[in-house]
Amino acid sequence: MTDKPVLLDIEDGIATVTLNRPEAMNAISRALRRRLFDVMTQVDSDDRVRAVILTGAGERAFTAGLDLKELGSEDGALGSANATDPADNPVKAIEMCRKPVIGAINGVAITGGFEVALACDVLIASTNARFADTHARVGIVPGWGLSQKLSRMIGISRAKELAFTGNFLDAATAHDWGLVNHVVEPGELLPLARRLVGDMTQIDPDFLARYKALIDDGFAASFAEGMAIEAQRSSAANAQVSPREVEARRAEVQARGRRNSGAAG
Repeated sequence: MTDKPVLLDIEDGIATVTLNRPEAMNAISRALRRRLFDVMTQVDSDDRVRAVILTGAGERAFTAGLDLKELGSEDGALGSANATDPADNPVKAIEMCRKPVIGAINGVAITGGFEVALACDVLIASTNARFADTHARVGIVPGWGLSQKLSRMIGISRAKELAFTGNFLDAATAHDWGLVNHVVEPGELLPLARRLVGDMTQIDPDFLARYKALIDDGFAASFAEGMAIEAQRSSAANAQVSPREVEARRAEVQARGRRNSGAAG
């Protein structure tokens, strides 16, 4: 095991990014934030990479949030909770990646770690995964988006319950509430992530980047504004597509559907 706080492995168009401080529950130190920024910048610009898996080392933690030792140091690390520089803000470092990012949540995702999980495009979880918003218990106001994103994903009442109690949310309930898409045994987590991103790598990467931006930009706006964004971008993009191209791609989609139906049978 290397001493790098974030590991990067690229294979078959998939970048696997691993938060690598298992002895500290993958806590988010300054070094980890800087390394994560460098890694996400690299995979964003690498044409070999079509999609990204983000996970944590070990089975105990995805990440337990900001490093408590640094928080307790003389100069502290609390300022990073409101950092706007992606080199010091792991959520922004992840969100700046134009490629799909699958969060494979292998263990606890606590407070800042919960916010890092929510920066991913799709979440899947092992049965070991648990989520907790302990901001109120430690007296820190979220600065990486948790107070706004979570309510939009699971509903405002459920988000308030987690925020006001600091209680843990287990993987099965997270699935029931729509926070994660799939829950599997620990040994199946990365294989499932690779299957999902394998499907994503079959899509034209430029189209996928534009589609991701469309969804994210609309999600950040009101519904009416989002519809207007879709109309504007759709009209501009679809005017460049020929009916012959659409028909050829539709035939490919139908053939894939037949193959998948056969496999299911």
